[in-house]
Amino acid sequence: MTAIVDIQDLKKTYEGGFEALKGVTLAIKEGEILALLGPNGAGKTTLISTICGITTSTAGSIHVGGFCVDKDFRGARSLIGLVPQEINLEPFETVWNTVQFSRGLFGKRRDDAYLEKILRQLSLWDKRKSRIMELSGGMKRRVLIAKALSHEPRVLFLDEPTAGVDVELRKDMWDTVAQLKADGVTIILTTHYIEEAEAIADRVGVINKGQLLLIEEKADLMKRLGQKQLRVELQDPIAALPDGLGDYDLTLSEDGASVVYTYDTKADRTGITKLLADLAGAGLSLRDLQTEQSSLEDIFVGLVKEGQS
Repeated sequence: MTAIVDIQDLKKTYEGGFEALKGVTLAIKEGEILALLGPNGAGKTTLISTICGITTSTAGSIHVGGFCVDKDFRGARSLIGLVPQEINLEPFETVWNTVQFSRGLFGKRRDDAYLEKILRQLSLWDKRKSRIMELSGGMKRRVLIAKALSHEPRVLFLDEPTAGVDVELRKDMWDTVAQLKADGVTIILTTHYIEEAEAIADRVGVINKGQLLLIEEKADLMKRLGQKQLRVELQDPIAALPDGLGDYDLTLSEDGASVVYTYDTKADRTGITKLLADLAGAGLSLRDLQTEQSSLEDIFVGLVKEGQS
């Protein structure tokens, strides 16, 4: 798959010496959804701002659709739609005029049919004559997306798109993003909601302190770094694990009523069959068994901790 955004050794140092980006290299594939995860101050917004030409890089290069952001800003920016964190809209203007004006800013010819399609897709058509000040916070965010899509960009950046949005509307936004991908739009989103990345991303990037810790297919990341746990509930609580079980990675619960076994999902054998036999051999009777897969949140927290050490 062709890279529509190509970033090489990108650096950004502010006055005073603060390094916001420390040599980020990243190729974003055409038509994919990439989720960038990272704590506050990790460099997510700086990275997006630099790609969009809002912030000037200190070193490195950025190409969008073959256009160099530094040398041909207009060409690169014409391919980009940006939905910022902050809701900054003209409160007295209507939804329709707001979106139409944004299209005109990029020199696009009038196309009411296309704008209608966008507004319908974002469930805004019925609100097209409403003034921005009359809309809910969630609807205003939809208007931001409509503005960003008005000039038919090939790349869409969503910077914390569902911040402050209720759960139901958040899922509606995920459906909207999936539809945009189906239409061929490449989407890069930053988010604090780990479930957002799990739900819609094709690849996940983890950034912290201006460095890209990893960029990987979501499924491969889960498989490579994920662990599974088998929780064995006992018929009768025990005070300590029997000596014969020392070869297993076992943890006894505080109440002694269950044993947790952590195992590697990549291994050819999990060791569960032998463990259950050894538990029975140690005189322990089982009440129930449960398995749990490590979430992307567990993996993310672990990576950030590693990056800080």
